Amino acid sequence: MHAMVLNRPRRPLEWTERPDPVPKAGEIRLRVEACGVCRTDLHIVDGDLRHPRLPVVPGHEIVGRVDAIGPFVRGFVLGQRVGVPWLGHACGHCAYCAGGRENLCDDPLFTGYTCDGGFASHAIADAKFAFQLDERADPVTLAPLLCAGLIGWRSLKLAGAGEAIGLYGFGAAAHIVAQLCLHQGRRVHAFTRPGDAQAQSFARSLGAVWAGGSDEPAAEPLDAAIIFAPVGWLVPAALRAVRKGGKVVCGGIHMSDIPAFPYGLLWEERQLLSVANLTRADAAEFLAAVAAAPVRTATTRYALEQANTALADLRDGRLQGAAVLVP
Repeated sequence: MHAMVLNRPRRPLEWTERPDPVPKAGEIRLRVEACGVCRTDLHIVDGDLRHPRLPVVPGHEIVGRVDAIGPFVRGFVLGQRVGVPWLGHACGHCAYCAGGRENLCDDPLFTGYTCDGGFASHAIADAKFAFQLDERADPVTLAPLLCAGLIGWRSLKLAGAGEAIGLYGFGAAAHIVAQLCLHQGRRVHAFTRPGDAQAQSFARSLGAVWAGGSDEPAAEPLDAAIIFAPVGWLVPAALRAVRKGGKVVCGGIHMSDIPAFPYGLLWEERQLLSVANLTRADAAEFLAAVAAAPVRTATTRYALEQANTALADLRDGRLQGAAVLVP
C-alpha cells in the first residue's frame, strides 16, 4: 500500500510505501476510494492537537470498499462500500459508553490520530465503527459527510430547534449544516472571515438569508449559533448575537483562547456548549437525514500525493466546501 504519513508535527506529510495491512479480529480492510481533508487533520499536522500516535496516517472521512475481513466480523461482504469516521473505537464498558455517550469514552481510538486513517490506498477499521454508504453515489461527494457532516449534525442537535441559526466559519461543515437547516425550514445566517466575498456568495447560493463578516452584527437576533471556525474571539461575538435563552455551540476540536468577556453576554440563560466527537447513533440519524434531504457537498479533488497541497489550501482559506483526496 502507499500512504501519506505524518512523522513529525509541523512537517509535510511524506509519501510512504508499506506492506498491505492485515485485518485482525473484529476489523475490516478497505480499499480507499476517497478521504476528506478535515480541519482536524490540519490541527494534527500543525501540532495544535498534541500526542498523536506517530508515525500516523491522517484522514478520518474515509469512503472505501471492503477488500479483506478479519475473524469474528459479521454483516460485511467483500466489495461493500462503507464509511469510517473520526471515532474509530470505543471501549464499550466505561461509564460513558454504558450511558450511551461513547463520544466521551475514556479509552477511545481516533481515526488518523491515534490509529492510522485514510490518506492511503488502504485502511484498517473496527467493523463496529464502519457504516454502510450509498453504493451508487460518487465517493468524493460522500467523504465530507463522515466528519464535517456528522459533527455538524451533532452541533445542530445541541443547538436546538430554533428558527434563526448563525453559522460562524462557512467551510465544509457549515455548508452541509446550512442545507439541512434550510430543508427543516430554518433561516441561516452565515458569518465568514471579514471581507471574504467568495464565501459569502457561496453561502447565499445555498440559500442563506444573510451572509457577512464575523465582525458584523447579525441581521436579526439568533436562536442559536454554531461556531466551526477555530477562533476564540467568535465566542463573545456569537453570545452577543443570540437572543435571551439562546445557545452557542462550539463545533470544533480545537480553538484559540477565548478572550475575557462581560458576564452580561452569558446572562439571561444563554448557554455555551461544546461538541466532542460523535456516536454511532449520531451517524445513523445523520445518514438517514441526508438521504431524505437534498444535500449536496461541494468538493475539490486532489490526488493522494497532493495531500500537503490540500492541507495548505485549507489552512489558507482557499477552499469553498471540502477538500477530498482520491488515491
